[in-house]
This record gives sequence, C-alpha cells and structure tokens, in this order.
Amino acid sequence: MTDEGVVVLGIPIPSSSPLFLGIVAVHVMAGLACTAAGIVAMLAPKRSGRHPLAGTVYYWSLVVVFVSMAALSALRWPADTHLLILGILSFAAAGVGRREHRRLAQARLLVHVAGMGLSYILLLTAFYVDNGPHLPAWRSLPPWALWVVPSIVGLPILAWAITCHPLIRRPRLR
Repeated sequence: MTDEGVVVLGIPIPSSSPLFLGIVAVHVMAGLACTAAGIVAMLAPKRSGRHPLAGTVYYWSLVVVFVSMAALSALRWPADTHLLILGILSFAAAGVGRREHRRLAQARLLVHVAGMGLSYILLLTAFYVDNGPHLPAWRSLPPWALWVVPSIVGLPILAWAITCHPLIRRPRLR
C-alpha cells in the first residue's frame, strides 16, 4: 500500500483503499465477536448451553479474523509478517483445542483448555502489538511490553485452569 491511509478513532489505518478498509471492517467486527465470545466461554459453566455456544462463536469468529488477517497481511507484505505469524499460531492453537473439545479423557480436556487459552492469549497479543501504540493506557508502555503483557496476565490464569479447575482435577481424585 502506498497511500497515506486514514485515522479511525485515533487508530491509523495504513491504507484508504476501499478493499483494504472493507477487509479491516470485517476483521474488526470478527475480532470483537471473538473477544466477547472467548470471555463468555471462559466464564460460563462447562456444560451444554453457553460454554459450547460461545466456544463455537469464538472459533468461527477466529476463522474470519484469520482469513481477513491473512488478506491484510498479503496486502501489506512484508510489514505485517509478525501479525501473520501470531494469527497462524492463534488459529492453530484453537484448531487443536477445538478438535479435542468432545473427548472426555482428562488428557484431551487439558489439550482443549490449553489450546483455546493459548489461542486467546495470542489473539490479544496480536491486537496489542498492532494497536497498543495508539491506545491511551498502552501507548506509554515500551514496545516489548505489548508483546508480553497478554502472556503475563493470561498464562497464570491458563496455568490455574490446567492445574486447579474442578473439571480437570475431578478425574485425578478417583
């Protein structure tokens, strides 16, 4: 992209091309759906109903985020290579986690939780790496912090879920 871009809500969009802006709009909407559905899935009781529905919305929203991110990366190659790598890792982790979601074995449940949790952490990392320098609370942080803060917050929560969550601990108690 060679044009000067536009600024939307204080965030610079690197191109004013209608194609690029259309893909960004889809990407942002899917990213918001993905983020909200991930929170609902994490907090919902792990039984039929809200958890699997939110997980399904998360996964398919992530598919849209992944496809739109790949298109945006292609249009801005090689400037967004790091975002493409984060997107591939997030989508791969979710794919592994989703594959294991219906298997009842404890090891499979661990893979499901780890895959979906890592996917969410990587999704947020990509968001903050790309947009953090333009967000009020984040712009004062050094660039390396945008890469590590989502992991600093998310990995302990994921570790708790893997080691202490009652659904995972229950089979060990028998």
